[in-house]
Amino acid sequence: MEGEVWWELIESARAAAGDRADDRDPPDDPLPAALTDRLTALEPREIAAFTLWTIDRTDCAYRYPLWNAAYLIEGGCGDDGFMDFRDGLILLGRKTFGEAVREPDSLAELEVVGRMAREESGWIGYQALNAPIREAYLRLTGETRTLEAALESGLATTTRPRRPFGENWDPENPEETRRRLPRLSALFLA
Repeated sequence: MEGEVWWELIESARAAAGDRADDRDPPDDPLPAALTDRLTALEPREIAAFTLWTIDRTDCAYRYPLWNAAYLIEGGCGDDGFMDFRDGLILLGRKTFGEAVREPDSLAELEVVGRMAREESGWIGYQALNAPIREAYLRLTGETRTLEAALESGLATTTRPRRPFGENWDPENPEETRRRLPRLSALFLA
């Protein structure tokens, strides 16, 4: 699967979710089901390839500056929380994902982040992007064992990051955070 096809599937699911595509908080979030529906139109091997691209994108976003932005937005962010954040960031679409990886402070422009800063409803993260993937595979094949085997095989030749990329700083240091994430700091450290 090519990266373009992978993003087209994400964007197609976002289009189906409509105006609710940017917030994972509501209990009846339509985006995961829309993604599952799109994935069930694929062959099992294509779902495995989609999963490998998903892992590649979450690894690409494994960066300290983005993690510190997530820490600020969410009022703290550990390992599992940052995985959820990156999964949710993928669901925000190609443009938002790319901008956030390059410049995490760009997240200040998102409506959902503004609501979170005002302590209204909203959440960027999505717990376990592999859930809609596994559900689609299960619907097609009746099992997920072969998906796990395909992923193990595909990841055997991949070097995954052991630690986040980029320069780190103490996200509890408000001066340093204001310097590095000025727009997000204006929302969350006022």
